[in-house]
Amino acid sequence: MPDTIAIVGAGHTAVQAIDSLRREGFDGRLVVIGDEPGLPYQRPPLSKKFLSGELPLERLSLKPAGFYETHRVELRLGQAVESISLERRALSIAGGEVLAYDRLLLTTGSVPRHLTVPGHELEGIHYLRSTADVDRIRAGLQPGARVVIVGGGYIGLEVASTCRQLGHSVDVLEMTDRVMNRVVAPEISAFFAAEHVRAGVRIHVGTLVSAFAPREDAPQRVGRVETMEGTSYPADVVIVGVGVLPNVTLAAAAGLACENGIAVDEHTRTSDPHVWAAGDCTNHPSPRYHRRVRLESVDNAFEQAKTASINMLGGSIIHDRVPWFWSDQYDLKLLIVGLNFDYDRVVVRGAPDTRSFSCCYLRGTELLALDCVNNTKDYMAAKKLIADRAHCDPDRLADPAVALRDTVTG
Repeated sequence: MPDTIAIVGAGHTAVQAIDSLRREGFDGRLVVIGDEPGLPYQRPPLSKKFLSGELPLERLSLKPAGFYETHRVELRLGQAVESISLERRALSIAGGEVLAYDRLLLTTGSVPRHLTVPGHELEGIHYLRSTADVDRIRAGLQPGARVVIVGGGYIGLEVASTCRQLGHSVDVLEMTDRVMNRVVAPEISAFFAAEHVRAGVRIHVGTLVSAFAPREDAPQRVGRVETMEGTSYPADVVIVGVGVLPNVTLAAAAGLACENGIAVDEHTRTSDPHVWAAGDCTNHPSPRYHRRVRLESVDNAFEQAKTASINMLGGSIIHDRVPWFWSDQYDLKLLIVGLNFDYDRVVVRGAPDTRSFSCCYLRGTELLALDCVNNTKDYMAAKKLIADRAHCDPDRLADPAVALRDTVTG
């Protein structure tokens, strides 16, 4: 069993790895290094209850301080790892310390994709990834603020709903032809767009940002968002949510294989036999989907951390889970189970105007994935059916009076 395990990154993945390693019997030195100063915290509430002020900072922590004491963790918070030496099995930490490891787990997460159009350096343009980002956004959200959100994905729409509920003017600029284009069926996109419009959000699809323009009275601050279509949107606060990139800076510089994330095998091991990686930063092979995938989800972070922990201690389990995701907007909970690769048909269960319905993705008759709105029964049933590769009768599937499990054929 290794003497020292180091974890770089202090988020959901790291916290789960701490718990799993100790549960699996690791009794050695456990060091966690994170570049943010506070205890590891939840990120999903940043765009919702934390931004609105409903959830205070002290309730955002994933675990209390006592958890790390009980699990005998050396927490190095507010410190940055500058480099990894694979040959020496050592980390160089800012300030000059060199930390030797026997096993290394990279949980470096992801970083926001930035826009580099003219004016991108102006004050008042924000990205949402940390509590510090939220503090800066809040400072600009004065009463009646005009908020322009660039990007109509999960983060953009969650921020839009929060800002609208706080009473701000909100415009959402989405470059594709519908919101959440990359992740949900058109029926789900149309439903959420209508809900936002009903709440007073203005959604502009097919809109590409060309520049950020300064205020006349404060030329260091953003005042307008210009688009390729020639439209100008006044803005006191701009929040950009155009996706994230896997944080592979350290891994790539060390010489680890990276391609759309840190490349790991089915056991979450990297190209170096003493280094594992888990969470948003990884690109892993999926036996279920017969391709490599990179997942941005809390569930995947937890599950990969469990797999990596067992395998770092000599195990040989394969990471192969049905992924799931969620988004909260207003009083609506969107739950997604599975990945809809290669589907050839979408069956809608229920009516969108009831505000509780599901969209089922089929390949032939196999249920591949499901998007559901305020419908936890379908969500719970779908997790098992998709894991079992169940085949369903499309006609019965379309009838919301028939329980999802009763649509299975054969």
